[in-house]
Amino acid sequence: MININISWNRFEKLIEERLKPFADKKKIDVSIWEIFGEEWCVMFTDLTGFFYRVEKFDIIHFLQIIYESKRVIMPIIKSYNGILLKVEGDSFLVIFKSVQEALQCSIAIQRTLKEYNMDKPEEETILLGIGLGYGRVLRIGDTDVFGREVNIASKLGEDIAGPWEILVSDAVRKQTIDIPDIFFEEIINFPVEKIKSFKLRYLLE
Repeated sequence: MININISWNRFEKLIEERLKPFADKKKIDVSIWEIFGEEWCVMFTDLTGFFYRVEKFDIIHFLQIIYESKRVIMPIIKSYNGILLKVEGDSFLVIFKSVQEALQCSIAIQRTLKEYNMDKPEEETILLGIGLGYGRVLRIGDTDVFGREVNIASKLGEDIAGPWEILVSDAVRKQTIDIPDIFFEEIINFPVEKIKSFKLRYLLE
């Protein structure tokens, strides 16, 4: 907790400097990126159909689904060296040093959930969408990351991905090597102009 606070305090002081009249923002920005800039693959997961399932089964039941999804998913994330930064509602924010491991982890999660759901009634199934981005981000302590690829991963995972889908940024696609039986299909009419993104085609079963 001390390290987290130190990181945030340092970051906030630099932002305060940036807000001062006649501040050399370019110089301050260079310092911020030198101190906090790191390359990570960012994963956002989201339980699909949140609103409609809450309406049908009530919020307490859905909180149970969030708890159960964490129980099922976290061992997989750890096995692929992922780091869970935070849980917001029904969304998980996870980072990986390796794009390969992030992709393999995503596939393993979806396959595990497919098997998990087989003998479950509808109200207890876990349906997940996943979004991945990769690039240089600002990592502040062990609680959050910020950057373009973070925003793309969030958009893909939380707003666009449906059940079983793994959506990735162009940066993730370009870093992908030596994963058999997958290919990428470009998403047409992505909501944000000039951003290329792709749906991962993989064997679910």
